[in-house]
Amino acid sequence: MGKTMIEKIIRRAAGKEVKVGERVWCNIDLSTARDFGGANCVLQFEEVTDKKGKVWDPDKVAFTFDLQAPSHSEKVSTNQKIIREFAKKQGIKKVFDVDWGIGQHVLLENGLVKPGDVILGTDSHMNLLGAVGAFATGVGNTDIVASWFEGTNWFRVPETMKITVNGKFAKGVCMRDLLTHIVGTLGADGMFFLSTEFYGDTIERSSLSDRITLCSMVTEMSGKIGLIMPNGKVLDWLVERAGKEVVDRVKSLSADPDAVYCQELEFNVDNLEPMTSCPDAPDNVKKVREVAGEHVDQVHIGSCSNGRFEDISAAFEVLKASKSKVAPGMRAIITPATREVMLQCAEAGYIQKFLEAGVIFTNPTCALCTAEHYGALPSGDVGMSTTNRNFIGKVGKGSHTYLASPMTAMATAIRGKITDPRDILG
Repeated sequence: MGKTMIEKIIRRAAGKEVKVGERVWCNIDLSTARDFGGANCVLQFEEVTDKKGKVWDPDKVAFTFDLQAPSHSEKVSTNQKIIREFAKKQGIKKVFDVDWGIGQHVLLENGLVKPGDVILGTDSHMNLLGAVGAFATGVGNTDIVASWFEGTNWFRVPETMKITVNGKFAKGVCMRDLLTHIVGTLGADGMFFLSTEFYGDTIERSSLSDRITLCSMVTEMSGKIGLIMPNGKVLDWLVERAGKEVVDRVKSLSADPDAVYCQELEFNVDNLEPMTSCPDAPDNVKKVREVAGEHVDQVHIGSCSNGRFEDISAAFEVLKASKSKVAPGMRAIITPATREVMLQCAEAGYIQKFLEAGVIFTNPTCALCTAEHYGALPSGDVGMSTTNRNFIGKVGKGSHTYLASPMTAMATAIRGKITDPRDILG
């Protein structure tokens, strides 16, 4: 009987054969913590060890400052200082401070993620790293602390769902719309504790940015991990960052032709339309044209789901096609995922054009994923965002949020009401 990707990855990490449902101890390739939660991990580790303990391997521990970067309060500044001092004491050199951007993206850009890696993090969307075939998962502080002792953690081997996607996106439609359609089709528990493998010509042609978008929302369907083995330009990009070892891993960890799946689904994007998750749940999905004209107070483009250069480029194309500016009274915010992405935007001339159009272009952070960031919504306001969650009050008590693609978000910012980007792009 053939093996799925997750079975092969866990077998590699456990050093033995595994089967679905089995609980096994795995060696951890990278244990990460962010500024939110990271300080508590440090304090817990030092309490347990009476401040004398050493992490198992400083080279396999990393910290990322992305939730509140730079700090906006004394409390946050103190927490970040706790992490910096701990890292210095422990000899941990992988500290990506407030100027780097969203942790998972920064780890990717710096070659710290390879297919088959087992990675822990204090972020529920760590699993977006499945976009390059890594088994990354968000865990609690205690799991992080435990991994710092021995470099291991236990997992239950999940079943695997197979999703095949074929066809080509029409103008104004993109991977985010497909993802939103899948969330609406499967629902909030449609991938409950499953590993999901993505295939088909649409996936094979997709960019790294697209794959990140697709895998970032697996969490919103209660999935454990979404996995795509890198190919083509994505593989070339990863080899350049992480080394030639990546090629061999893709070969050895790809699913077998006779792998067993608990469910197989097929989607075709040829006739897909722009989609949106309406308030107040990611699976409350409608076509954009069904809610077109609804009032929106603020638009945000960014986050771990849609903050890559390609996402911002898509938004820029809508702005350029409109030959207009942000609508009067509209607050529009764009946040690049990383410093590298921000530099790409600067070199392309986007930042100046966005600013001239009335857009607020910020430094790279997680941004409006929560109300802890600049741009939080007041009660009663309605936002549209490219983030991955829109539960009521997520970015401000009493506020409501639509989730959509960068193109739909920018079209909405320009018209001042929910707008199908095809109305602008033609």
